[in-house]
Amino acid sequence: MTSFDLTGRSAIVTGASTGLGNGIARALAAAGADILMVDRAPREAGIDEIKGKGVRTVSLLADLSRQESIGEIVSTAIREFGKVDILVNNAGIIRRAPAIDFSEKDWDDVMNINTKAVFFLAQAAARDMMKRKYGKIINIASLLSFQGGIIVPSYAASKGAVAQVTKALANEWAQHGITVNAIAPGYMATNNTKALREDPVRSKAILDRIPAGRWGTPDDLQGAAVFLASAASDYVNGHVLVVDGGWLAR
Repeated sequence: MTSFDLTGRSAIVTGASTGLGNGIARALAAAGADILMVDRAPREAGIDEIKGKGVRTVSLLADLSRQESIGEIVSTAIREFGKVDILVNNAGIIRRAPAIDFSEKDWDDVMNINTKAVFFLAQAAARDMMKRKYGKIINIASLLSFQGGIIVPSYAASKGAVAQVTKALANEWAQHGITVNAIAPGYMATNNTKALREDPVRSKAILDRIPAGRWGTPDDLQGAAVFLASAASDYVNGHVLVVDGGWLAR
């Protein structure tokens, strides 16, 4: 099982203090990686849990809607750990409104965090990874990388873009020893889906379609994240790995 060992590796995880990002950060830390936890608000509980894994853990507050934050994140990882081995582009937001009423601000806010920041943070991390001919970039896509969704037009557009930029970067950066893959979570019990889970009609419709019969949890992504971050996935590149309880199979 040594191919899954991340001892000596360093990882940046955005949106790392809660939800899916916290689950992924916990998994990478348990596998041995040092973690730079990036979030826009302080959440000590999430940080303390990862510090208990026995690895170096550094927290950084950063607003990914600001382009200057990108360089700060990567420079902090290099200063603290000496390198960037793994990047998990997890941070994301969602805005819900009918397409006919959707505002320009809601469009831009979602695209800036979910797509623009993903690309430019990957670019900044890759510049360091290329120096050592090694790197693992994991983007967080969505079922809406494949489907259109309902009343979330900018989110669907942004996650479609995440899937495509994952493939584009894999094509260019494989020659530099960097793999770029994505995880597409299914319907997960996180803050982003709170409104859906509290809507009895929508929640029932969703659960009725999931063969597993339940909402996913952050822990359900842990195996996929460690796999894509480790040597076990060295020949996996440009792939969008769906973790959805069977949703797309229906």
